[in-house]
Amino acid sequence: MSNPIIVGISDLNVTLSPGVLVSYALGSCVGICLYDSTTRIAGLSHIMLPSITGFKKDANIMKFADTATVELVRRMENLGAKRSRMVAKIAGGAQMFSQQGISDAAQIGNRNISATKEVLRSLNIKLVAEDTGLNYGRTVEFFAETGLLRVKSISYGTKEI
Repeated sequence: MSNPIIVGISDLNVTLSPGVLVSYALGSCVGICLYDSTTRIAGLSHIMLPSITGFKKDANIMKFADTATVELVRRMENLGAKRSRMVAKIAGGAQMFSQQGISDAAQIGNRNISATKEVLRSLNIKLVAEDTGLNYGRTVEFFAETGLLRVKSISYGTKEI
C-alpha cells in the first residue's frame, strides 16, 4: 500500500481509486466508511462522539457522527459520487474500560454505534458490514479500488469486510 491517506481522530477524508484511507486507534470511536462502487469514490470519517447537540456552535463537526457523516457525503458528492449508490461499512465503538455498574452515558462506544446507524438510516445509506463493539481497539484500511475494509486488531488479527 503506497501513500495511504491518514484520517486522524475527529477527521475525515475522501479519495478516488486506487487511494487507500487509513485510521488508527479506533477504541470507542467509530470509523464510518462510505463507498460508491460506480465511481469508486471512498470516504472515511473517524468520529469520537454521537452528536453535536449540546456543544458550541463552532465545534469541530468532524468529531460527531451526526455532522461528520453529512459532511463526508457532501465531499464525496463533490467528487461525483451519488448518495443513492453509497453503501456503508463501520468499525470500532468498543467499550475499552469495562466496569460493573457503568452508566449508559459512559457507554460511549455503544452510543457512537447507535448514532452512526441512525444517521446512516436518515441519509438512506445502507449499512452492509460492521465490526463493532466488544472491548478492543482497531485500525482500519479502506480501499477505494474495491470498497474492501480491512480491520486489524492486536487481539483478533485481521479481517476483511
